[in-house]
Amino acid sequence: MGRTTAAPRATRLPRRRLLSTAAGVLAGGIACRRVPAIGPFVRAVPGRLRLGLAAYSLRQHLQAGTPADPAMDLHGFVDWCHDHGVDGAELTSYYFPADVDDAYLAGLRRHCHLRGVTITGGAVRNDFCDPAAVQESLDHVRTWIDRYALLGAPVIRIFAGDRVAGEPLDVTLDRCAAACTEACRHAARKGVMLALENHGGVTARAVDLLEIVRRVDSPAFGINLDSGNFTDGDDPYAELESIAPWAVNAQIKVEMHPRGRAEPADLPRVLGILRRAGYSGWAVLEYEATDPPLEAVPRWLDVLRPLLDR
Repeated sequence: MGRTTAAPRATRLPRRRLLSTAAGVLAGGIACRRVPAIGPFVRAVPGRLRLGLAAYSLRQHLQAGTPADPAMDLHGFVDWCHDHGVDGAELTSYYFPADVDDAYLAGLRRHCHLRGVTITGGAVRNDFCDPAAVQESLDHVRTWIDRYALLGAPVIRIFAGDRVAGEPLDVTLDRCAAACTEACRHAARKGVMLALENHGGVTARAVDLLEIVRRVDSPAFGINLDSGNFTDGDDPYAELESIAPWAVNAQIKVEMHPRGRAEPADLPRVLGILRRAGYSGWAVLEYEATDPPLEAVPRWLDVLRPLLDR
C-alpha cells in the first residue's frame, strides 16, 4: 500500500504540509523535530476487507495455566482460527514464550502455513512519550520488528504513550513522532510497517493522533484504526472517519464508548468508513466485551462474515 501509486478509481486526497518547525528537543537520546507531513494513502475505492482475529481476543486462555502446561498457546490459537474458519491471525507479542528464538518463530510460521492461516500482523507494548522510557521502548520495538519480519507479518501495532506531566503537549508529540521515525527506519529495512493505534493517552483524540502521524515522514508508517478506542467525544464514528485515510491495519471492536458509555457498535458503519477510505486488508476482530470469549467470539465472527468481502 503506497502513498503515491494511483490505482483505478483511486481516492485522491490532498497532501498536507506542516509549515512550522520546532527547536530540537533531546529526549531518550533522540533529537525531536518537526518533519514534512505525510499525506493520506492513495488507494482504490472501495476497499476490500478480510476477516482476521486478534490473539488478544482469547487473552484469558492464552494467559492461563503455566508455561509448561498452558491452557492455550499461539499454536493452539492458530488451530482455533482454522477450526472456526478464520483466515487471518494477529499474533500479539504478549503471548509468545519468554525464551522465544528464531527456531520457535520458524516453527510457528510453518504451523500457520500448514493450517492455512495467514499472519495478519503483530502487536507490541511501548511508550514513546515518556523521556525515561523511549530508548528502552525503541530497543523493544526493534527486537519485535526482527521477530515479526521472520514470521512474515506485514504490520506491527504500536502505542504512543501518555501525556508528560508539566510538559507542553506539542513537545510530547514531537518526541513521540521522532521515536516513531527512528523505529520506522528499522521497520522499512525489514519490509514491515508500523501502525500507531488510537489508544488513549496522547492518541485519545483523532486530532492529536494525526499530529503525530503528520510528523513522521516514512513509507513504513501508518495508523492502526481501533474502532472502539475513541471514548472522550460524542461522535467516535466521525473520529474514525478522520483517521481512516492513514489506516494500514484495522481492529474491530463490538462496542463503542462515546463519552465513556458502552453501546453496541454499528459494524456496517465502521466497515463502511474503512471501505470509503480505500482501506483494503484485514478487519481483525479484537474482542473485549464481557461474555466468555470462547462462546462470544464465534457468534461475532458469524456477524462479521456477511459484512466483509471474504
